[in-house]
Amino acid sequence: MRKAEVKFGDKTAGWLSQDDTGYHFTYDAAYLRSEAPVPVSLTLPLQEKPYSDRVLFPFFDGLIPEGWLLDIAERNWKLNPRDRMVLLLACCKDCIGAVSVHPIAEEEI
Repeated sequence: MRKAEVKFGDKTAGWLSQDDTGYHFTYDAAYLRSEAPVPVSLTLPLQEKPYSDRVLFPFFDGLIPEGWLLDIAERNWKLNPRDRMVLLLACCKDCIGAVSVHPIAEEEI
């Protein structure tokens, strides 16, 4: 299983994971209880119930760089261009906008 912390600004907004059944995104309970929480995407409205899908959610897939920037990441880090979660974890710690994705080491899970 691979897991990432999803931040909105400097706050932990939720958790994204990938396992044998697909991808799962869950909002952090403390984030949902915070004053005026904002959804990370309009396609992922605030809710306690986890989101699940067999493919990476379009919002997160859209954070992955394209074109020459993706080519550089693939070449320098020897990443598989078909493994969207690996690309997301490697390239999206410092995205344009408020949302960032931070990998969590397996021993932390």
